[in-house]
Amino acid sequence: MSSERGTDGGADAAANADTAAAGGLSERELAVLAVERQGWAGSGTKERAIRERLGISPTRYYQLLNALLDDERALAHDPVTVNRLRRLRDVRRGGR
Repeated sequence: MSSERGTDGGADAAANADTAAAGGLSERELAVLAVERQGWAGSGTKERAIRERLGISPTRYYQLLNALLDDERALAHDPVTVNRLRRLRDVRRGGR
């Protein structure tokens, strides 16, 4: 697998080390899981935090989160959060 980020081997090595330490998850994926670990008073607060911290829309955030719930790397990194969210997703899908 080749890197398309550039020719700076030192930066690539550091990024690869960070990714390996996080179980292969990207910084953005780790940030999504971190947002989900927090308790939120209301959806407006969470949506504002998503935009400010991650720089993405809430719609994109939930797309990324849904994909993470099916990713074994995310489960290995944060099993409590991922399993809680999987259960919630399953309940919501059952009601549709």
